[in-house]
Amino acid sequence: MFVIVGYIIVCGSVFGGFVLAGGHMAVLFQPIELLMIGGAAVGAAFVGNTPKSLKASLKALPSVFKGSPYSKAMYMELMTMLFDVLTKIRKEGLMSIEGDIEKPEESPLFSKYPLVVGDHHLMEFLSDYLRLMVSGNMDAFQIENLMDNELETHHHEGAIPAHFMAKLGDGLPAFGIVAAVMGVVHTMESVGIPPAELGILIAKALVGTFLGILLAYGFVGPLSSLMEQKLDESSKAFQCVKVTLLASLNGYAPALSVEFGRKVLYSTERPTFSELEEHIKQSKSK
Repeated sequence: MFVIVGYIIVCGSVFGGFVLAGGHMAVLFQPIELLMIGGAAVGAAFVGNTPKSLKASLKALPSVFKGSPYSKAMYMELMTMLFDVLTKIRKEGLMSIEGDIEKPEESPLFSKYPLVVGDHHLMEFLSDYLRLMVSGNMDAFQIENLMDNELETHHHEGAIPAHFMAKLGDGLPAFGIVAAVMGVVHTMESVGIPPAELGILIAKALVGTFLGILLAYGFVGPLSSLMEQKLDESSKAFQCVKVTLLASLNGYAPALSVEFGRKVLYSTERPTFSELEEHIKQSKSK
């Protein structure tokens, strides 16, 4: 929603200001200029990226128009679920969760938390490390090192679409200049025509530069920044799971382990100690 509102503000400010200054919108409609800029940008994207990068970027693009799933309610569910898992481990032993982690979507333990179970990657991360804990062959230091490596890989892989959009945005002003130069070349070869017609050709050429800069800084560039922010948000959920499980491996009680996880969250989504405690109590009573 904010992306669409932002685009409306950009267009309203730029084109509205142009009209208020006495400009005519018709002169800005130059499909040939858009063809040159857009076609060159798409071609360069194919040259400079692997099929995997292109596929990941196209897949990630719709997510920028959706709200973030990492809300305060989602984190409350996540930490309550972690508390339940660690409590069950402490009371019944590690082997008691073996069935839950093999089929999380069918587990009565996990099914109470739909917001968390709906995040496939997060559940896979949690299940994998609970499985390693069940195996009993790795200590906390080894698991932490493995978690750090996996999170680094997750971050690098998740950053591909943001880097793709950033590079695409960086190239658009240059392709706008290319389109403008082509327009100037066409103008120069038509130098014998009347001044009024010559002025129209020059205006069309300048639209290329305008479109390249507007598309780069008003449309594509902000998407790159938004993708980076969404990646950071998703990483926080993984860090919360990591810190909580490591605290448990180091011998802390479930309530204190969950508190470790709560502390790594951003202040905008982090519940207070009392809110989390109350949520856990309500979950127990269900």
